[in-house]
Amino acid sequence: MAAQAPTVICLGEMLWDCLANDRDRPAELVQSWTPWPGGAPANVATALVKLGVESGLITCLGSDPEGDRLFQVLQDNAVAIAAVQRHPSLPTRQVQVLRSAQGDRQFGGFGAIACNQFADTELQADQLPQAWFSSAKVLCLGTIPLAYPSSAIAAQQALNWANQQRMTVLLDVNWRPSFWPDPSLAPDRIRAILPQVQQLKLACEEAEWLFETVDPAQIQNQQPQLQAVLITDGDRGCDYWVAGWQGYCPSFPVEAIDTTGAGDAFVAAWLAQNTQTDFQWTSAEQVQIAIRWASAAGALTTLQAGAIAAQPSLSEIQTFLELANINCSCHHI
Repeated sequence: MAAQAPTVICLGEMLWDCLANDRDRPAELVQSWTPWPGGAPANVATALVKLGVESGLITCLGSDPEGDRLFQVLQDNAVAIAAVQRHPSLPTRQVQVLRSAQGDRQFGGFGAIACNQFADTELQADQLPQAWFSSAKVLCLGTIPLAYPSSAIAAQQALNWANQQRMTVLLDVNWRPSFWPDPSLAPDRIRAILPQVQQLKLACEEAEWLFETVDPAQIQNQQPQLQAVLITDGDRGCDYWVAGWQGYCPSFPVEAIDTTGAGDAFVAAWLAQNTQTDFQWTSAEQVQIAIRWASAAGALTTLQAGAIAAQPSLSEIQTFLELANINCSCHHI
């Protein structure tokens, strides 16, 4: 099991991704679904451990068999579990994930249950492990907790402690409209916490949605406290701005089976590379290596179904990179 105080604290939802077994069909025509453990913060936490970084997850699961099984997944993957809360009555979240023939996924609904009637919405601030924040290096979170009153308060408390302890905060925007009772509230709520964030990871469409640009340097100009802006665009690669270095990394060509969790593996590998140096970037080469590692981890995760099951090890990434002829561009601005 991971140490009591992890290096990276991940906060947010853990859930079941119910992957459609029938591709290119709307939810009402899907004949069967296969559940896989998921949820972006949980995916990052398990991927970090596989890459040699101690992680802990702050989340709330239901007191149901689905929650029990997810709790066991965390234990099996050596993620610190002291901060996992259990709700006595609300169920553990399950989300429908539709898939195209190319493996691309689209999040559907939650069956007959409203999006705000799951255990993760009731994460309690007064049960957060404050002691973790005295020695952890990173707080990694998404924006889904901001959609619900209780979990939004808990996320803000975690941000306050992280800033007080001068931890690095990485926000993965992870925009999922179906999780929001009122999606129109999302932009303002996300922008409100940005001043407390030092690193920002976005998909290309999220950058356009929040900042009206896909240029990471322009986003950093809008939020000058940011140390890193990472914009991923699926099989089109990654644009980035890191401590004054700007560049682009092409995607690694792979035959994708399922893209669920690829961005989370990218985040985990990025953090694993940079926690070693405490986010002190001294050269373009150092930045390029970290971006290539992150991109390779994301690519490898698409080769199997399920976000957590498909995550690569350090040796698998290393072997993959030795065989890949992909290089990043990088220049100082």
